[in-house]
Amino acid sequence: MGDRIYSIDSMRIIAMVFVVSIHTDLFRGIGFYGNMFNFVIDSSARFAVPFFFVTAGYFFARKTTRRNATTYFAKRAATIASIYVFGLSLAAPVFLAGAIVRSSAENRPLVSIVSTKLTEFTTPLELLYYGNSVSEILWFLPALLFSLGLICSFIVFDKTDYLLPISLGFHVVGLFGASYTMLVDVPFEVRDALFFGFFYTSLGFHIASREWRPKPERSALYLGATVLFGALHLGERYVLGYVLTGESVGQTVYASSYSITTALLTLSLFVFLLSRPDLGRSTPLPSWGTYAVGIYVTHPAVLFALELAGELLGTAGYPVENTILWHLVLTPATFFGALLVYLAAHTVGAIEIGGTHLPSIRRIRNQVSR
Repeated sequence: MGDRIYSIDSMRIIAMVFVVSIHTDLFRGIGFYGNMFNFVIDSSARFAVPFFFVTAGYFFARKTTRRNATTYFAKRAATIASIYVFGLSLAAPVFLAGAIVRSSAENRPLVSIVSTKLTEFTTPLELLYYGNSVSEILWFLPALLFSLGLICSFIVFDKTDYLLPISLGFHVVGLFGASYTMLVDVPFEVRDALFFGFFYTSLGFHIASREWRPKPERSALYLGATVLFGALHLGERYVLGYVLTGESVGQTVYASSYSITTALLTLSLFVFLLSRPDLGRSTPLPSWGTYAVGIYVTHPAVLFALELAGELLGTAGYPVENTILWHLVLTPATFFGALLVYLAAHTVGAIEIGGTHLPSIRRIRNQVSR
């Protein structure tokens, strides 16, 4: 297998479409069929974030095979941190401006709103570890950084054989806190590195470190397993969200993050992609995969701006948010709007796609003066 796996590169951008669709709540609240469609899309999309963790762990193992793990982790940590800072620098002003607009419309004290928001944005634990102080969507980046840091520590102490079982143990606790709260009350946040990201990055690391090369002739079997676990995943979520609670799809949409079969679905899909490394090579998808991380960090600000515009239109007497047209437009507008913002940031020199994402005044000045 070559260094580049086109199937994984292709899946990056497809997974990002699913991530955006989760956050835009496609057709949610548009009657029974709208809620049912949203439930199916949301459930199907839950593989996306685990997929990104598995991919990161897989390539971390491959990159550290012939180089110092600590040195490489430091490099990766700097890159992830720069992407996180870039996402915060976009989201924070937009979210703050939105809070000001809403407070003005409601005649609330402006100083109090600004002070409250700035306090929320800079809460240390939420900002540096949980990644949800500004936007809950950005939690993935700190979780990935700390997950890779945990893996690196196992490498340094030569204890990687214990990596997967230990991370699985923490993830089981996370599952109780996320989807199986009816069994155990977990009194702390579990959507983080330790209880979620650590397991999936360890899973990817384990696959690569064991040099597992799924055979192409078995790809149909892996694809079949993916479809099977996808159906089981949908069924498990239906039981958790409706059968056990007595709720109906017409009343609400079950949107708990992850469950047991999420891991099976993600693993089978990833193995299938490894068995077909050239899948998507003749399409634009692998090159589009380069922009997945950029769309991820820019789409919270773009989505918030679009949703705020929808709210203001509703206040002005144009309730567009509950229309089918709005739902049809919101997801592609968020996706392509985020892509345009990311490309624009690169064009003006604020960031470097594939390089640092820390905004640089000097780089912007040099780009503008050309």
